[in-house]
Amino acid sequence: MIDTLKSYEDERGCLIPIEFNRLPFTPKRIFVITNVPKNTIRGNHAHYKTKQLLICINGKVDVILNDGNSETITSLKKNDSLLIDNLIWDSQKFLTESTELLVLCSTEYDIDDYIMDFDKFKKIKLNEESTDNGN
Repeated sequence: MIDTLKSYEDERGCLIPIEFNRLPFTPKRIFVITNVPKNTIRGNHAHYKTKQLLICINGKVDVILNDGNSETITSLKKNDSLLIDNLIWDSQKFLTESTELLVLCSTEYDIDDYIMDFDKFKKIKLNEESTDNGN
């Protein structure tokens, strides 16, 4: 679900406040993705534990999410944010050269938290579903 953040713009520029007490987690890591060539796809992974809040601070980006059963595409423009839960495969397609994406993470960086193989991700999700269904 897209959440459009309040921004304050005038002749001096644009201010987009991020109130940490309104977030579903306390950020442990923050990074910015910039200077990505138009139509480049980044991401292409899931996390075992990490939740992420993607905030488009400039430009436009399509966020492709896959829960193991279905895929959705959500378009973010300036000031839009999107929460990505753990165990969701996500990719981002940068639609403009000027796109800037701010990412807030619920965990510190840990390479072992990444699932980089889509087939492995689908198996993990299938096992999770069979466990949830009591099988």
